[in-house]
Amino acid sequence: MSQINPETTPLHTLNPLNRFSDRAADYVKYRPSYPADAIDIILQGLGENSQLVAADIGAGTGISSRLLAERGVNVIAIEPNAAMREAAKPHPLIEFRDGTAEFTQLPDNSIDLVTCFQAFHWFNSEPTLLEFHRILKPSARLAVVWNNRDKEDTLTTEYSRIVREVSNNHPAESRMQSVEPLLVTPYFINIHEYTFTYRQQLDLTGLIGRAMSVSYLPREGLAYEQLIDRFQELYQRFRNESGFIYMVYRTSVHLGEKQ
Repeated sequence: MSQINPETTPLHTLNPLNRFSDRAADYVKYRPSYPADAIDIILQGLGENSQLVAADIGAGTGISSRLLAERGVNVIAIEPNAAMREAAKPHPLIEFRDGTAEFTQLPDNSIDLVTCFQAFHWFNSEPTLLEFHRILKPSARLAVVWNNRDKEDTLTTEYSRIVREVSNNHPAESRMQSVEPLLVTPYFINIHEYTFTYRQQLDLTGLIGRAMSVSYLPREGLAYEQLIDRFQELYQRFRNESGFIYMVYRTSVHLGEKQ
């Protein structure tokens, strides 16, 4: 079996539009949210929330879109995967649309804020950043966000080790290198990074569901059974008296302004 080289494989070549189709139910139930402080910094200084129109690109099942909408922001959630759109919970301030990061189908200079939560690494960066530049209003903001598993937390580190081994060190496990195009693009300036901590409470069902929301882990066969055994062992090692474990994330927020 040929191995994937995580250093050279562009993630946008690995079927990002359809690879989550069979993960939508687990995604909507078990993917982590994001800390309130991260949403605060994204919206800070943009004006009255109710007057803002945000395009949440690669919105998935709308986890991040709802966080923005709950602050009163009008959100256009761009998501190419029909199964993910259909699994999303409705919200009166969110409109889901079929589209991609490279071709949002939004008008020129129409958006106050573009956000990418846990998605930018799946995009073809050059046409994507050009598209974001096109749809944003002058001096408007781009926010690129990742929940990165905390390397200092023992349980989270063990979880990450299992995922890397079972997925044959899938290139998405090295996704933070994907922020580089944003740092060097001529389309955006004043790039700043902010980091926050987020803890996700999980029981055993939640731990397994969290793993099954990852598109590059097996869902059947011997590899799947072995994976479940390893997560059961991990849960038993770290569960507290209430039957919960805590996955710890370092939430990275990169903000930039349209050039």
